[in-house]
Amino acid sequence: MSRGSLRRQFRRDKGSELQQGTKQGRTIILLALGATLLAGCFGKKAAAPVAGTSAEPDKVLFDKASADIKHGRYSVGRIDMQTLINSYPDSEYLAKAKLAIGDSYFHEGGTAGLKQSIVEYKDFITFFPFLDESAYAQLQIAMAHFQQMEKPDRDHAEAVQAEAEFQTFLEKYPSSPLFPQAEQHLREVQEVLAEGNFRVANFYYMRAAYRAAGARLIELTNRYPLYSQADQANWELGQIFEKTEHNDIAGKYYSRIVKDYPLSSLAGDAKNKLVKFGIPVPPADPTAVARMQKEQTVDRPGFIKRSMNGLRTSPDVASAAHSGDPTMTPASESGDETIGFGPQQNAIVAPASIGNSATVQTITPGSPNALPATPATAPAADAAPAATDGTAAASTDAAPAAAPTDSASGTTTDSSSAQPAAATTPAAPADTSQESTSKKKSGLRKLIPF
Repeated sequence: MSRGSLRRQFRRDKGSELQQGTKQGRTIILLALGATLLAGCFGKKAAAPVAGTSAEPDKVLFDKASADIKHGRYSVGRIDMQTLINSYPDSEYLAKAKLAIGDSYFHEGGTAGLKQSIVEYKDFITFFPFLDESAYAQLQIAMAHFQQMEKPDRDHAEAVQAEAEFQTFLEKYPSSPLFPQAEQHLREVQEVLAEGNFRVANFYYMRAAYRAAGARLIELTNRYPLYSQADQANWELGQIFEKTEHNDIAGKYYSRIVKDYPLSSLAGDAKNKLVKFGIPVPPADPTAVARMQKEQTVDRPGFIKRSMNGLRTSPDVASAAHSGDPTMTPASESGDETIGFGPQQNAIVAPASIGNSATVQTITPGSPNALPATPATAPAADAAPAATDGTAAASTDAAPAAAPTDSASGTTTDSSSAQPAAATTPAAPADTSQESTSKKKSGLRKLIPF
């Protein structure tokens, strides 16, 4: 056999072996695939994916929206959160998405953002009242009002709302871990409200307008006993009653200083006043002593830092108490005392007992403890002297009334046909809403010469 024939025979044999090996490899692969399929059919089934661990569409959408909100893309994040709520009503992320929308408005800030966050948080509490996050939502509602509070000498509307929302939180969620935070913020809000009232009262007090000052000081001391200057407010009340020779009532406010504010710089002077009046000096309340000692250990900001707060629009709450129970009575139900004017309202009220009790003692005109009455209007040059009961004295030559009103119909009769007032009938008290401030001050100085 020639060499060429041998070469051709070798190639044929080699090709046959390669073709046979390829067939055997294919057979092995097919057998392996078959074994895998049989194991899948007759073997143990694979475990189902756990919710929240797989790339579920609602989770993907929630994670994307959360990342947008975290990085300040609030509008985009809210759109995705709302899409999740609308597209997957049974999603486990439904409550979290609703709460995240409120958080996005809160962190965006501004008046519009904070107000909208309040709406979203209230909706969350309405739809998910039994979730643990509802306590957080209630706290955020209060904090939204808290961040909108203005300084004590400005509008108190947001501060009043914040006080009410913090009180709601403390009543509804007493076991929440956020309770101490809400309680401290409530003390700070009440410090701002009390400071605003004290500034107005002190303004009147320094100008000897004691009736106007007393009304605000009585309300302040009864409602906000934790106020940082409550001892000064009680001292000014004692001074008001002392100057009007009502030492028994003044002694109650001096006793409150000694009992409830024993570490105050005014406690020594208050004791001297009680000794002077012959009133027993009460012992200091141990709870009050412990509270004031704790307040002395609180790290307060220095003068320089506090002076810089004048550049801020938010109120300074550094003086707020850090211990003690804040007032939980809503402002509309506090029963705070007021001082009115006119013959039926010319009375001042004082606490019947020391403490935070709502019980009051009324001092009416004509009683032994009555303060001098403030006239409704300053007496005219030719007017008759006022009677002791606060009504105008009758005059025998009184002029006809200008425009008498028919009490039954509420109509006004013609002045030309009006009959003269009877000599024995006292004139109606003047409308104090139209009187001028100068007239009030003039009459006050005549009746209270101090």
